[in-house]
Amino acid sequence: MPRKLPPYCVEDVDRYGNVRIYVRRKGLPKVRLEGTPWAPSFMAAYEAAMAQDTPPLKRVGNAAAEGSWRWLCQQYFASVAFGGLDPATRSRRRASLEATFAEPVQPGSAQTYADYPLGRMTPVAIRVLRDRKAATPEGANNRLKAIRGVFKWATSKEIELVATNPARDVGKITVSTDGHHTWSISEVKRYIERHPKGSKGYLALCLLLFAGGRRSDAVLFGPQHFEGGWLRYTQHKGRNKNPMTLEVPVLPVLAAAIAATPVTGTTTFLVTHAGKPFTSNGFGNWLKDRCIEAGLPHCSAHGLRKAGATIAAENGATVKQLMAMFGWRTSQMAELYTKKAEQKRLAHGGMAFIDFERSGDLLIK
Repeated sequence: MPRKLPPYCVEDVDRYGNVRIYVRRKGLPKVRLEGTPWAPSFMAAYEAAMAQDTPPLKRVGNAAAEGSWRWLCQQYFASVAFGGLDPATRSRRRASLEATFAEPVQPGSAQTYADYPLGRMTPVAIRVLRDRKAATPEGANNRLKAIRGVFKWATSKEIELVATNPARDVGKITVSTDGHHTWSISEVKRYIERHPKGSKGYLALCLLLFAGGRRSDAVLFGPQHFEGGWLRYTQHKGRNKNPMTLEVPVLPVLAAAIAATPVTGTTTFLVTHAGKPFTSNGFGNWLKDRCIEAGLPHCSAHGLRKAGATIAAENGATVKQLMAMFGWRTSQMAELYTKKAEQKRLAHGGMAFIDFERSGDLLIK
């Protein structure tokens, strides 16, 4: 069965029997498309034709026009799928999507994406929204992830508000960085000089460095998670859809840090100045202040988790051991650490082979 043409495409047969394909939309001149339907050159011409300005959909009062981008997002916000997300994830995703409503369709255009027809939400349009935040690649990729979430929901068999998912064909911006700075041993020691054993800052460092959890886990750790020399907890990340429970032994240094800290909460070891449990973001900001106090403004909570993984890998931890310690579901992340550690070990042994004195042939005098 032949594949259907993209939306707004029509076929016309000229007097010689030749089939011609046009993009035809109300209020705009039709545009002929050359080439074979769905071929790369054809789709490039199609997306260029679809990128022309169209009159915005009409709305009544402040309500979103039905069939517009904002309308689809509002349906998503009211859905069971969106409601089932973690509260912090819902807040971030809503903010990211609502920010797209004010984006102009083209620089200087009065038309924004709020009233943009869904038929015009092509991969080209979504790339535009992604690239508007290209100065902050992580922000651009988070925006793309949010848009993907909307279309994945809207194209599901249970919903079927739109026929295709244009965001699926839009890739993330490549980020040429290792992400959060990995703490060095000297930086850990410098931090401890400012926040010694017995302080809340020291306990926070130990919970992140020696327990293997993320900051969203560390803020939830309490006496109920520690028993018989083991830490048992369900990871905060993915707990709604695919929960993963971890059991890791409690290292003596962590047990000593907990015992030495006089001020703890009833259900969580770490509490705010008001005696309440931290939120993940609030804790991240609080720890950043402690890092600044120690003269380490480039360090962060997540960088401590990376430091723990780096130390473990350099001391010989295997991929499966790292996965079990840090709760990674696939080997991809663990392999990054083991490969770096292996490179360092091999280089350490191999550099001796270019030692001038060892070779007995001094080229530099």
